[in-house]
Amino acid sequence: MAFDSDVSRIWTSVTATQAAPQPSVIALCAALAFVAVAWRPLWTRTRHLVTITHEGAHGVAALASGRRLSGIRLHSDTSGLTLSRGRRTGVGMFVTAAAGYPGPALVGLGAAYLLHVGHAVALLWAVLGLLALLLVQIRNWFGLWSVLVAGAVVFAVSWWAPPATQSAFAYVGTWFLLLAAPRAVLELQQARRQRATGGSDADILGRLTRTPGTLWVAVFLLVTVAALAGGAVLITGGRLG
Repeated sequence: MAFDSDVSRIWTSVTATQAAPQPSVIALCAALAFVAVAWRPLWTRTRHLVTITHEGAHGVAALASGRRLSGIRLHSDTSGLTLSRGRRTGVGMFVTAAAGYPGPALVGLGAAYLLHVGHAVALLWAVLGLLALLLVQIRNWFGLWSVLVAGAVVFAVSWWAPPATQSAFAYVGTWFLLLAAPRAVLELQQARRQRATGGSDADILGRLTRTPGTLWVAVFLLVTVAALAGGAVLITGGRLG
């Protein structure tokens, strides 16, 4: 009976709609997310959330394009690695490599749409489900710990927090992904300039298409900035502009 009650509670939460917060609350959520992205001491920690989403996007793209996913690793320096098997060239490899950096932005855009239609709590449960699916693909202890902690926080808010807190948490998380995605792309280009990486997603795409890797950095930046703009419109309805 208790299990049936819990399932019914979850279903009610997922299907219910919530009114949008006041514009001042939405602005405060955006400000908190901005601090989490712009303040370097905090960014070195919150960036792990971007890495989780980035590598998850690689994994989904690999499976969707017919490659075999071998596992995902998340590292303490906020880097990550998604391993998949298949041809080293072709559409599958291209789609897999292209998915990483736009991934957090597109997830943020999808989250913004759910907020726009009043499903803040459903968004939290969707995130929890995605983290659960990601968990089975993690292949190192730090990655396992990172996903478990993220999942525990989302579950705690989804289960015990009052509705206003749940809504605010969903808004902060959505703003964070939308704002963080362009910064991650800028950091990619900075690392490439310092020759700190030669095997980045942009460089892999450059080799696959015989084009400059910088072109793909520009594409990533365009997609992430466009997602930020679109997400902001969906979240605010122009009320903060």
